[in-house]
Amino acid sequence: MSTTPSFQARSIVVIPAYREARVIGEVVGSLRSLGWQTVVVDDGSRDHTSSMARSAGATVLRHPVNVGQGAALRTGFAWALGIQSCDFIVTFDADGQHDPNDVERLVAPIAAGRADVVLGSRFLRAVDAERIPLIRRNLLRTAALGTRVRTGLGITDSHNGLRAFHRDALARLRLGQDRMAHASEILREIARLSLRYEEVPVRIDYTEYSLAKGQRLTDAVSVLWDILTARMR
Repeated sequence: MSTTPSFQARSIVVIPAYREARVIGEVVGSLRSLGWQTVVVDDGSRDHTSSMARSAGATVLRHPVNVGQGAALRTGFAWALGIQSCDFIVTFDADGQHDPNDVERLVAPIAAGRADVVLGSRFLRAVDAERIPLIRRNLLRTAALGTRVRTGLGITDSHNGLRAFHRDALARLRLGQDRMAHASEILREIARLSLRYEEVPVRIDYTEYSLAKGQRLTDAVSVLWDILTARMR
């Protein structure tokens, strides 16, 4: 897919990162090579995440301590919404599992006026679903079913870090989850606000690094715990 300059000039890709010095330069570089503006939110890393991201061409914001991915995204969102020329905000993981060529696919429906939010899905194409490790695939399908029941949204992938928002829609979201439950919180807000949404197919590359760093089964447990404790607040 060829990138569109008007999309690039009006978009900011927000990348929450924690101890990703090994891969963040490549992640930022791949996005920058396609013309996308990037901001990396270093969530209290004690390695060279910030310097590697900055060297690759990203704007870097830094939390002094680790707060969580949800908090890092809120920091990036606030920064992007402060850029008046930015109409589209994209979320992108820092561990190298996302394909930068999917960013235009996320932005296009919003730029065309069809959607307020676009969500990436690993389950719209069989070839993408088959790439997911089996146990995680079943967990993700169960989570998506639960989200459909709770929110009424007809989504197939409830915990995908690839998303795009129109700035006006993003500004209306009430987000407070600091950790991994932000993904469910975003979907609840889409439902609450009756925002127009679409899902688009995206490719996830499950490398040995990303499986070890960000795709452990303990992350799924953390998501469930954050959701349960959020309901008790």
